[in-house]
Amino acid sequence: MSQALVDLMAEQDRDAPPNRAKLEVRRSQRLPELDALRGLMLTLMTLAHLPTQAQVITNQQLGFVSEAEGFVFLSAFLTGRIFGRMANESGFPTVLRRLWTRAFRLYGYHLFLLGIAFTVVATIAIHTKRPGLEGLLDFYLAHPFHAVWSSIVLVYCPPLLDILPMYIIFLLATPIALYLGRWNWKLALIPSGLVWLLAQFGLRTAIYARMVELAGVRIPLNEMGAFDLLAWQFLWAVGLWIGSGSAGSSFKVLTSKISVIAALLVAASILLVRHPILHTQLDGLPWAGFIDKWHLGALRLLDFSSLAILFVVSRSWLARWLTISPLVVLGKASLEVFCAHLLFCFVALSLVKDGTLPVWMQLVLIATSFMGLYTVARLSMHSRFA
Repeated sequence: MSQALVDLMAEQDRDAPPNRAKLEVRRSQRLPELDALRGLMLTLMTLAHLPTQAQVITNQQLGFVSEAEGFVFLSAFLTGRIFGRMANESGFPTVLRRLWTRAFRLYGYHLFLLGIAFTVVATIAIHTKRPGLEGLLDFYLAHPFHAVWSSIVLVYCPPLLDILPMYIIFLLATPIALYLGRWNWKLALIPSGLVWLLAQFGLRTAIYARMVELAGVRIPLNEMGAFDLLAWQFLWAVGLWIGSGSAGSSFKVLTSKISVIAALLVAASILLVRHPILHTQLDGLPWAGFIDKWHLGALRLLDFSSLAILFVVSRSWLARWLTISPLVVLGKASLEVFCAHLLFCFVALSLVKDGTLPVWMQLVLIATSFMGLYTVARLSMHSRFA
């Protein structure tokens, strides 16, 4: 891996023994722009999920990409970096134990959020008839028993609560990818790429049809999460590959002068298509599937790759304005902040009655949410390093 990427993605290994000296060394190795980038993505994600007019700001302004792609890729990169090194130093039994421990910790957070949704949020939805909350939990409200047990096994994933299950599943599968990568990363990347390609042609729908036929699954496909895991796993696999330091010469080619120029042209072209002067309607066009978010369409993947290359080569310049203290703090406690932002979204949706909120209430809601998220981040950091 090139030194530029190593410098860019240097990250704290949170799984090392909690020795005070080691903690200080690990903290000194952090680059604040990396934490700030995660904080920025969490900020955009929060604005996208809160029912305010600020959602326009997060509506794929850089092209056909969203904060979700960056969040998943960065998480995969850091996982590959931390556990790839751990595999070399401590062996795969340690990697397996640490990864699964982390996955089950996230699973605990997920169950907590489900508990809030199925009790407090559902009660408010029933008594207030708020459309946002009813739409969030419509399957649970119609089939509570079936919804509860299927959500426990990560099959039923209500809106907003479908990102953590995807992350948990990817963490559980990560040891397999890292093990194959020790032999040759092609053994992991080629099958992953083929699954992504088949996902573009309806692999998820075909598997679901077989599940209905053979197992009698009664959960609608749209209630199993908006993200097509069969497609998004490819982005995770690539992140692991680069993060583990195995990209080598391939990454040098991707960050060469020719590649950077090509990335700039691609990103600029897609940006013009995304924001056309004549406001062309994109929905329903023959190539609309190429920009589909939930199936991670090919053009969307190309756009994200181009922007990622441009970010890497412009890191030193971006670091000057990206490293804002509140963003850094949010990024350092990204997991806790992500879970907390869902709670604020639940509260916000309970306030919406006729489709929109008054402007003053939207401003109060945004300000309150971010003050709360910042407080959660500070408390999380204090407890982690106390």
